[in-house]
Amino acid sequence: MSDSRVGLTVTHRRYVPYSHAHYAGNLVDGAYALGLFGDVATEVCIRTDGDEGLFASYSDVQFKAPMKAGDVLEVVATVTRVGTRSRTIDFAARVVCRGRPDKSESAAEVLAEPIVAVTATGTVVVPPAA
Repeated sequence: MSDSRVGLTVTHRRYVPYSHAHYAGNLVDGAYALGLFGDVATEVCIRTDGDEGLFASYSDVQFKAPMKAGDVLEVVATVTRVGTRSRTIDFAARVVCRGRPDKSESAAEVLAEPIVAVTATGTVVVPPAA
């Protein structure tokens, strides 16, 4: 018997402010994406279980491409497994827009193809069903 919550997808978008640049070249640390994964996981738990839930663990995190200040990130969470109290979620953070400081201070562009910056698989837990 399949669970209707499997396959639920939630998407957030977030502009990365220059105040979050942590390294040379306006690079943002990878933990920034993990924070966004926590935010989108919270909405998943609210939608699936009516509770904010708690993030329990990551079983895999892959940093695939740089994230930079001035980027617009699309963060997607998809439920892949539903247990009694746990939910497994696949995450992806994609760069969909990127700042172009080489053109001018405020120049930016929409990317023709999003850049997958970070992927992860995580587990959240929710309270027992009432």
